[in-house]
Amino acid sequence: MKKHILSLLIIALTLGCTHEREISSINPENWAKRAIDISKKDSLEYGKSYLSIYSQIYSNSEHKTHNLTATASMRNTSDSDTIFLLKAEYYDTHGKSIRTYFSKPIYLAPMETTEIIIDEADTEGGTGSNFIIEWKIPKNCPEPLFEAVMNSTMGQQGLSFTTLAKRIK
Repeated sequence: MKKHILSLLIIALTLGCTHEREISSINPENWAKRAIDISKKDSLEYGKSYLSIYSQIYSNSEHKTHNLTATASMRNTSDSDTIFLLKAEYYDTHGKSIRTYFSKPIYLAPMETTEIIIDEADTEGGTGSNFIIEWKIPKNCPEPLFEAVMNSTMGQQGLSFTTLAKRIK
């Protein structure tokens, strides 16, 4: 009987270890729920913002890096207007596009926030990764706020810092 239980435990552990882990919040089903057609909304103002992300930072020397979890927070600062995010494209340190998180416009209701998570294991962006976020807002609406929080914990030590986006268009 003990051999059967041990065999079942080994099988369960083996199957559990082969599960492929999703890296970053790139599940298109999440964004499809927020998709919206804005083609008839011609009075919207266009904007583009740059947000720096650090999925890795240097530690001790230029030859050793420390991985971080990054949260790109996209916030509607209006308490009355819905805004629209057209595209969030993630680039690596060398300016190469890694992935686009949504291909159709999505909406953010007044005061709503949505986030993109770059997992600690996702080091594809490197030490100088960034986002370009394109958006549209109604006239006289406050601009959206884009910021990133990077963090890591190991044992009793923790590291965290933030960056703020800059409007580039």
